[in-house]
Amino acid sequence: MFMPMQKPKFVNVDGIQTRYFEAGQGDDTLVLFHGGNMGSANLAECALDWELNFNNLAGFCRVIAVDKLGQGYTDNPLKDIDFMMNQTVEHAYRFMTELGLRNVHIAGHSRGGFLVCRLALDHPELVKSCVIIDTNTLAPGSPRSAQVLANPPHPRLSRESQRWIIEHYSFSPTHITTAWLDAVVEVAKLPKSIEAHRKMTADGLSKKQFMPKLAEDRSRIFSELRDKGITCPTLVLWGKNDPTAVLQQGEIIFNLIAARQKHTQMAVLNHAGHFCFREQPDAFNARLMGFINSIEN
Repeated sequence: MFMPMQKPKFVNVDGIQTRYFEAGQGDDTLVLFHGGNMGSANLAECALDWELNFNNLAGFCRVIAVDKLGQGYTDNPLKDIDFMMNQTVEHAYRFMTELGLRNVHIAGHSRGGFLVCRLALDHPELVKSCVIIDTNTLAPGSPRSAQVLANPPHPRLSRESQRWIIEHYSFSPTHITTAWLDAVVEVAKLPKSIEAHRKMTADGLSKKQFMPKLAEDRSRIFSELRDKGITCPTLVLWGKNDPTAVLQQGEIIFNLIAARQKHTQMAVLNHAGHFCFREQPDAFNARLMGFINSIEN
């Protein structure tokens, strides 16, 4: 039975009030990072993306789901120059160290997939395993988002517009709950979300710094995966029917990582789009926990 995520917590991470949810217990800790980025005009993603998975996973291990920098109820960056993906990664690292997290499993969806891969490369002492889920950001080639998500309803970030975006990301819209829609609409209306959207769009921070720096970061991460590799076991988990991050891109990521890390697996969920963990929550959780349980302590 689906139960909502409850009792959010907050921690100060270098002056950034950061919201997260925590449940479960055990020897293993799993940290979940959602997708999207601060100031997005498409969807106000947050930790509630994981609502259909969180409590079930908490029955197996300690689970933490965090609002990334400038998203959900986590504060915006303190400086305009920090409206960049590398600062989102740095905030995630500082969040983990603030909570004293070491030797943990990390899972990231979409832009969160890039984040967890970067954490595994830069801070292997913190990461026991890495799970990469349906990510255009980490995948080579041009994303299909511009075509798939073209001409959404206006105004952007309204309830109708965000539902339309999610539907076009998905194989089936049945995973779209009222609670999730309520959450992303509420987040989009926060003053700090409105400010982030203005900075990224009207003020041009997305075109001037976020996207150019992300292009540089992507080039660097590809070369590091090719030449250095990830030192921890890695799972690439993909929706077969993802219209934006297509399955072939996931297979390229798998092959790139598997060339240097023999403990690399790939799982594909049928009848699942970009939010595969929501569209097939039971199958997703089973594959994720099977992977974690396969790793020797």
